[in-house]
Amino acid sequence: MKFSDLKLTTPYMKLDELFYEKRKPTPLKDPFLISASQDAAKLLGVSEELIHDEHLIEILNGTYTMDGSEPFAMVYAGHQFGHFVPRLGDGRAINLGKVNGQNLQLKGAGQTLYSRHGDGRAVLRSSIREYLISEAMHGLGIQTTRALALIGSDTDVARESWEKGAVVLRLSPTWVRFGTFEYFNAVGEPQKIQMLADYVIEESFAHLKDVDNAYLEMYKEIVTNTAVTIAKWQSVGFTHGVMNTDNMSIDGRTIDYGPFAFLDDYDYSYVCNHTDVEGRYAFGNQPAVAHWNLQQLAKAISPIVDYEETLKALNNFGPLFDETYLNLMYQKLGLMKSEVEDMDLVVSLLDAMGETPTDYTAFFRRLSFYDGEPKDILAMVADRKPLEMWLKKYDARLAKESLSHQERHTLMQKINPKYVLKNHILQEAITAAEAQDYTMISDLLTLAHDPYSEHPELAFGRDVGDKQLVGPLF
Repeated sequence: MKFSDLKLTTPYMKLDELFYEKRKPTPLKDPFLISASQDAAKLLGVSEELIHDEHLIEILNGTYTMDGSEPFAMVYAGHQFGHFVPRLGDGRAINLGKVNGQNLQLKGAGQTLYSRHGDGRAVLRSSIREYLISEAMHGLGIQTTRALALIGSDTDVARESWEKGAVVLRLSPTWVRFGTFEYFNAVGEPQKIQMLADYVIEESFAHLKDVDNAYLEMYKEIVTNTAVTIAKWQSVGFTHGVMNTDNMSIDGRTIDYGPFAFLDDYDYSYVCNHTDVEGRYAFGNQPAVAHWNLQQLAKAISPIVDYEETLKALNNFGPLFDETYLNLMYQKLGLMKSEVEDMDLVVSLLDAMGETPTDYTAFFRRLSFYDGEPKDILAMVADRKPLEMWLKKYDARLAKESLSHQERHTLMQKINPKYVLKNHILQEAITAAEAQDYTMISDLLTLAHDPYSEHPELAFGRDVGDKQLVGPLF
């Protein structure tokens, strides 16, 4: 099956016209294909190589309309840095339609009704970041939107300097956001809230269609899904950067990659977004922000669900997050049994890593080879005492396990990634791409899809002092 032969549907457009604006993409000048993810194409049932599809570039550029497609942009509102904005919407994203449970969307496809004086464009720099991180988060086992393909162009786009325009074709089972419900609550349209809830249940929670209190049950599942996703973020050291309610997916997956980063040294207070001057979206704040965002969603659906009942459901967020996060951390430490000191072991490790600069990803990967000899781990830090003290606790705890070193190593290497796409390595790929060299994007896509393997064929491994960039640790 070729990608361009797919037949799309547009079920969202069966809703009232207040939900969207019909809008065709605005083509870029001289578009060209930079990369395509065949792994993402599997979601659509596409078997033929994407790069051989003669219409792929045209589809991304909006000059070829797929069968059944009727392009549109979606309206929504949102709390941005805690302040409510009554109308936002797809300001530079245009939806093409749906196939095989995936909604296709072009990011950077031009202005819409919701652009708010923006140019509707995405630049090459941000598009490369979104394309690669979408696939990388999937490779890490975290619910996320996907990226099918990326094109560049000769279109000039004004930012702090002139940059070249690009488009990413994104995939998601849903593009409905917390902010979509907030919009219709703000305009006083309870009937539209119910219509939207029915749509969301049909699209994302079909098993709830015939159950009692379906809207409340929907909210409970949103709470659960969000708690699990945020716990996974925290376990891999991922910072989203802009956790506004309009950037929160109704099914709990990660969406809208703007400023983001994986931790270098472990820092609970790390802020990756330079515009976040108050640190609202710091790494350590992400669970609390998710809880706050879920409370705003509860308010938005209160015309159709009793608010007090949703708050009761929201009380489950903390325990769900804690349980998921701690279980992930226990796995990262290679703990298969359950002991009373396990939570303290996790907390004391993070405290130790905070006391002496310790690369988060590199530490856990190196720990995945630990056999009682601390030399390689302690070589990562300047002040060894905090980790020396923790390793003594760890040794005592491992003595209660029945696994051999090799069995534990094998399990740990499946949850502690060898590679994460840190900002400096992404910047190298961007710099090369701006010089029309796209090979590094292809190599990083390989790592994104399989971050737990060694990949000796790729020349990414190097250390700068004790700072692990990406790649082999030894």
